[in-house]
Amino acid sequence: MLVLQITNVKEFMHKLLCTDTFDHFLLSEATIKGKGSYVIDGHPVSGFYTQEETEELGIQGLPFLPFSLLRENCFLLIRGSHTPDAFRFVFQLTPENLAKTLLAGESGLTPQDVSAACLTIRFQDGMLTCTSGISYRSFITDHTFDREWDALMQRFFNSRSIPYLEI
Repeated sequence: MLVLQITNVKEFMHKLLCTDTFDHFLLSEATIKGKGSYVIDGHPVSGFYTQEETEELGIQGLPFLPFSLLRENCFLLIRGSHTPDAFRFVFQLTPENLAKTLLAGESGLTPQDVSAACLTIRFQDGMLTCTSGISYRSFITDHTFDREWDALMQRFFNSRSIPYLEI
């Protein structure tokens, strides 16, 4: 697990809510506390999209919706003249990207071993942090993939010019 404190909150929020920087992640859940409390469940709602739309959007069989489909909703809940008291976004790799990431690594794990590779973005008490994490389907003694995921998240942030401090 890696915890990064974001040093430029305004720039990060722009990248999060106004660009496609995080669009390839799935959003499992979001909680936003401002003038009210809002909870977004990232599970697709059965019947909302037609079969054609799910195929066209590439969301057929995904456990959660891509952030790209929910980003505007999140933006509308956060924007305004008042900073939210707190928020939390929980992102996951798509099953396809998880498989690619595992294959490229040295852990020897398969998608059947890992439930999720997550990135949690949390804003609270004026501080914005990003925490990486892995959820395994069973007990694992070798944490090679944890270290690989942490390093991948640091490369992701560096490649997108997102300044941070490791805490």
